[in-house]
Amino acid sequence: MSPSPVRLNHAVLFVTDVSRSLRFYQEVFGMELIGPSFGDRAAFLRLPKSANHHDLGLFAAPPLDRPSWRRAPGLYHLAWQVDTIDELAECLQVLSSAGALVGSSDHGATKSLYGADPDGNEFEILWMLPQADWGEYGTAAVVEPLNLEAEIKRWSGVHTAWT
Repeated sequence: MSPSPVRLNHAVLFVTDVSRSLRFYQEVFGMELIGPSFGDRAAFLRLPKSANHHDLGLFAAPPLDRPSWRRAPGLYHLAWQVDTIDELAECLQVLSSAGALVGSSDHGATKSLYGADPDGNEFEILWMLPQADWGEYGTAAVVEPLNLEAEIKRWSGVHTAWT
């Protein structure tokens, strides 16, 4: 039997400047530092509403002139689920203000924003429709333009992260 995860538990990124990335994730996502950081080598962060020990680890990337197992291909993006479409709209404002918004998409069952951190690591922030409303999107992969205003009118106040 295959495992069936329901949400991202945590991710680890190699970054060029741990302190800069730490500030970015604290300011944009409101993450809190878990324990002391390991100088300029590593830091672990938790989202404000998370029950995880940590949601994101930041590790200093090895210098390019040093041999390392970590080279391309690398991580494309991480997907973080929010509870309401209203929170997704708030994320749009935060990402825009931080100059980190790189796109948006309507995937049918999910409504998504895409951003990039200071090192260009891409991430997705998504809101998922209630499963009973997936309809044809339950087995389809679509990429359409996101009309966030229309989605807010339809789904405002609907919670889906914990159902």
